[in-house]
Amino acid sequence: MKKNVAILMGGYSSEYAVSIKSGEVVYENLKKESNLTLFKIYITKNKWYYLNESGKKFHIDKNSFTLKINNKKIIFDIVFNAIHGIPGENGEIQSYLKKLNIPQTSSEANESKITFDKNLCKKKIRHININTPNSIIIKKNEAVNIEGIIKKIRLPFFIKPNNGGSSFGISRVENKNHIIEALKKCFLEDNEALVEEEINGREITVGVIVYKNKILALPPTEIKSHNSFFDFNAKYKGESDEITPANITKENETIIQNLAIKIFKKLKLKGFTRSDFILTDDKFYFLEINTVPGLTKESILPQQAQEAGISLKNLFKSVIE
Repeated sequence: MKKNVAILMGGYSSEYAVSIKSGEVVYENLKKESNLTLFKIYITKNKWYYLNESGKKFHIDKNSFTLKINNKKIIFDIVFNAIHGIPGENGEIQSYLKKLNIPQTSSEANESKITFDKNLCKKKIRHININTPNSIIIKKNEAVNIEGIIKKIRLPFFIKPNNGGSSFGISRVENKNHIIEALKKCFLEDNEALVEEEINGREITVGVIVYKNKILALPPTEIKSHNSFFDFNAKYKGESDEITPANITKENETIIQNLAIKIFKKLKLKGFTRSDFILTDDKFYFLEINTVPGLTKESILPQQAQEAGISLKNLFKSVIE
């Protein structure tokens, strides 16, 4: 019997366009599977709709997450979550689907809330004895004490949205005179700013997936940005070198994979994740984790899967079968 699969894409954040690309990649890789019927579901602030191959839109009934085509009601067996950011990565869509008893492919609601909140996630990571950079939180409407910030976190440091991804709203600050400007940029994306110390070292990222019912760490990638850090242009406009597998020792490869699996297990995650670290003096510092990582052709997780000998088709099928 064929499965009706809703591929959710879009969302309410600046990551909308990236999510659309991810959803399209999932669709293109699975559309020839004879046991699946795929539906591209676009999630926007104003409406949710299904877009068919002819470009016709069909309204999604949010009360039941169903749609009607030629008076026939379509009920979904599973949701493939390809929404980066809100509402796909912060627990909102997970809570909604759980109430409707519809399974979905990413981590569950509570776990997603924790990992989406960078500050809270880092606290959890420190509790399992994994290093993280020092950081503080600045809220949007509170008075900013610049001297107090640089007393706690030495320059240079990063100011980034506490809840967000794809490097939107992030700045590297070298001079205290640029702190207010960086906070304003950050607050366009989120109401909380994470001020985080810069750890000088190599940026290494590693995907963890559930594949054939086993938790598997993929070959790590080293990111060498052409810019001062791994910003949006570095991620999506080719202004970086992404080396998979990373040119690190076998020992360090094993260490980072074990750290990523430890995080995956301790935080009770599922589906696909990608954890970012800085490697310095043979020590790894955890930065953040993506529970709905990019799945575009430019994205890192697909590169790592292919290096591990896993096709994108098999990767995507693994979470819906």
